[in-house]
Amino acid sequence: MRKTDWVHFLGSYPPRECGIATFTQDIVHAIEEKKNPGLECKVAAMNENLYNTYSYPKNVNMQIDQDDQESYLIAAEKLNKSKRSKVVCLQHEFGLFGGDFGEYIIPFLEELDKPVVTTFHSILPGNPDIERQRKYVVKKICQNSAKVVSISGYGKDILMNKYGIPESKIAVIPHGVPHIPFREETKAKKELGMHNRKVLSTFGLMDRRKGIHYAIRAMPRIIEENPNALYMVIGETHPVVRKHHGEKYRNYLRKLVKELNLKDHVKFENRFLSLEELCKYIQATDVYLTPYYDPNQISSGTLAYAVGSGTACVATPFLYAKDVLRHGRGSLVKFKSSKCMATAVNKILSNRKLRLKLERNAFNYTKGWHWPEIGASYIDLFDQVCNAK
Repeated sequence: MRKTDWVHFLGSYPPRECGIATFTQDIVHAIEEKKNPGLECKVAAMNENLYNTYSYPKNVNMQIDQDDQESYLIAAEKLNKSKRSKVVCLQHEFGLFGGDFGEYIIPFLEELDKPVVTTFHSILPGNPDIERQRKYVVKKICQNSAKVVSISGYGKDILMNKYGIPESKIAVIPHGVPHIPFREETKAKKELGMHNRKVLSTFGLMDRRKGIHYAIRAMPRIIEENPNALYMVIGETHPVVRKHHGEKYRNYLRKLVKELNLKDHVKFENRFLSLEELCKYIQATDVYLTPYYDPNQISSGTLAYAVGSGTACVATPFLYAKDVLRHGRGSLVKFKSSKCMATAVNKILSNRKLRLKLERNAFNYTKGWHWPEIGASYIDLFDQVCNAK
């Protein structure tokens, strides 16, 4: 690919607030910072509907309404006519596109004459015989992609064994993480006004599937052994959840905190943090909690950030956590078990040697996950598919 070439990313994009938007922005910046081969990144941004658009930056040069099938085809036509657009990188999440299991993306891919690299942020194993439409959509996306990217090895196994995708078509590229200095918690705690506290945290857009109520219910047991423990719940409610359910879940959590008399031990930071602020909170964290209860979750940017910073992590055994926390890189606990979570946290907080081992193992494992390296991996993949064509 040459300096004048474009790679078009198709997915959500800031200022829209969602995990895919953040990921897309991060990989765009990572590629642009490489300046070699100097290709330019453009974005086809997914919107919830025609009436919910955003003030996008200049690199967003087209928009698609997720529920308007015609807008997909118009975008495909524009891309086909663009001589500078050489490859399309699709950021796939089932809830991002219209139709059953996001099937509206299929006519777009079939109409497109550019090579496509698809990054799967969700790969659900389940039972394809029951959810045949999901299997159909995933297989169609793969058939119309030159390469597909899984963020973990487990995702690759699912694509091969459950969906019959050939290994030669699949690349495993980890979730990127920012550069966060290894364990500067004393300085970070002081700046955030949390000195002399044992800090636990969970961050990201909030919804019930994150299982934060189980972590809160673990706090009384944690406080028994660590009276200075503080659990930070960082992030606003997911916009889609807020649209349909308001702040019902957050209000439930606040009520739970009051009932358990935890007002001095659980704090909510109800806003979408900048990367700089987020990194500061991660640095201040002694133990990061990921109490999700969807066993099939194949990616978690929040857990990737925590592991990449060398933070000791306690998580339920969803697929991504099982992948990145094995071999002594973190602690896995039973789903929906506040007691098990409290036991794991107390064990780490009381054993400095264990905690240091978890931190070192995590930090060393993720040394190749920083965004510049991930950007280089995607550039290599784009070169492959363009040369193959």
